[in-house]
Amino acid sequence: MQSLLIVEDNPRDLDLTLIALESYSDSLAIETARDGEEALAYLRREGRWLRRVGDDPALVLMDLKLPKMDGFDVLQEIRRTPKIALLPVVALTSSCESRDLRRCYESGINAFVVKPMNFGEFSKTLSFVAAFWLRLNRRPSSARTA
Repeated sequence: MQSLLIVEDNPRDLDLTLIALESYSDSLAIETARDGEEALAYLRREGRWLRRVGDDPALVLMDLKLPKMDGFDVLQEIRRTPKIALLPVVALTSSCESRDLRRCYESGINAFVVKPMNFGEFSKTLSFVAAFWLRLNRRPSSARTA
């Protein structure tokens, strides 16, 4: 079973994201992190995730404005860490700022998706994102290199 890591500090946005992805619940294990440090600990199998088993997530959906460590810094750490450097990371953000878009791509983001304000559009957008990254996209059999 594939897994997905959602990195989102806003409880309402997290709930809406989980609801929007409900149709994938039978074929997708969804994990969550509330801040950047927690996301990195999960991906690196540190702290409470030291004994985490299974493959790395097939996709990381990450907000940019996070406490403790923002999404930009998390992305840079992911790309600098050989064992997780190839993970697909999609920014799922309310930011429409061109400097955020540019900074994401300069840091190695795979896609930049602006959260629609309407739930119907948000749900449809997440469905497209999930369909592409989890069904259509092909990546190395394992992003872990060691």
